[in-house]
Amino acid sequence: MEPFTDIIETTEQLTELYHAPSRLVQAKVRSGIDQGSATFITTAPFLLIGTTGADGRNDVSPRGGPSGFVKVLGDEYVAIPDLNGNNLIDTIRGVVENRRAGLIFLVPGQDETLRLNGEAWVTTDDSVLDLWNDELRRPKSAIVVRADQVFVHCAKAFRRSNLWDPTTWSQYEGAPDCATILESQGLLGESDASVVRAGLEEGYVAGLDYDRPEPATT
Repeated sequence: MEPFTDIIETTEQLTELYHAPSRLVQAKVRSGIDQGSATFITTAPFLLIGTTGADGRNDVSPRGGPSGFVKVLGDEYVAIPDLNGNNLIDTIRGVVENRRAGLIFLVPGQDETLRLNGEAWVTTDDSVLDLWNDELRRPKSAIVVRADQVFVHCAKAFRRSNLWDPTTWSQYEGAPDCATILESQGLLGESDASVVRAGLEEGYVAGLDYDRPEPATT
C-alpha cells in the first residue's frame, strides 16, 4: 500500500503538473566537456556521486580533495580517485554493477553547480592511477565517468539555503554529529559518545594523512 494518497504514477500526470522547460534549459544539456566545464571540474574540491546497485537501491556519496583531484581526460571523461574510506564500497560497487554515475561538482561560494551524468567504470589502469602521484597517494582504483550529459545547475537551491553565508551558520550549531547519531541508534553500547567522538577525530587525521603522497624512496 502506498504511504500517501494522490500518488503521481505517469509521465502524463507530470506534464500536467509542470510546464515545459525553456528552450535554453533544454539546450544546455550537452555531451562532452567544454573548456568552461573542464575548468569548473578541476577547480571544484568537492562533489557528490550518485550510483545505483544491481538491487535497484540508490546511493549518494561525497568525494573531496584539493582542487584538481578530479582529472579531466580529454573532452569525454573525468576520473575520480577512490581514496581511503569506510570500506562499504557502495559507490564503486554500484558502478561495477550498473555502469552509470551522476555527479554534482561544487565550488565553495559559488551558487551554481555543474552536473555530469554518464556511463562509468572502475579501473586499476596504471596510466589513470599514476595521475595522482604528486598530490595524493596513488589510489587503489579510480572511477571514470563518460560525459554523456553535462550542464550547469541553477543557483536557487543554494540561495534558498544560504549555504555559503557564514552569518547563518550559527543556527546549525545544535545539529547532531556522527557520535550523537550513533548513540541515538544504539550502536555505541557502553561507550561514551565523547570517547567515540575523539576516536573519530583521530581516525580522520590518520585517514587524511594516509591520503598524502607516499614518501619518495632513494
